[in-house]
Formats: sequence, structure tokens, C-alpha cells
Amino acid sequence: MARQRKQYLLRIPQELYDTYEAWAADEFRSVNAQIEAVLVDAARRARRLKKPRSRDDS
Repeated sequence: MARQRKQYLLRIPQELYDTYEAWAADEFRSVNAQIEAVLVDAARRARRLKKPRSRDDS
């Protein structure tokens, strides 16, 4: 089953977008995927996001 995603309009300065675009290219991701990866990482570091359950935990 595919993960459900919330669509959300994000307005950021062009300079920041350009930074994410270059970073995404370095990691072979889309800009959207790069922004999501950074947000997930920040949420995990802040212990605001629970780790996903592995299939072995059921």
C-alpha cells in the first residue's frame, strides 16, 4: 500500500530553492524529495517523529 501524502504549497525564496535544487541533484533526488528528506531528518532529530515500525515488530 502506498503512503498517503498531503499536498502543501510551499513558498520559499528563490535562493533557498536553488540551494535545495543543487543539493537534490547531488543526491539524485527531486527537489520535493530533498525537502521531505530534510524535514523528516529534522523531525527525527527533535524526537517529534516516531520511527516507522518494521515488519518484524508485528
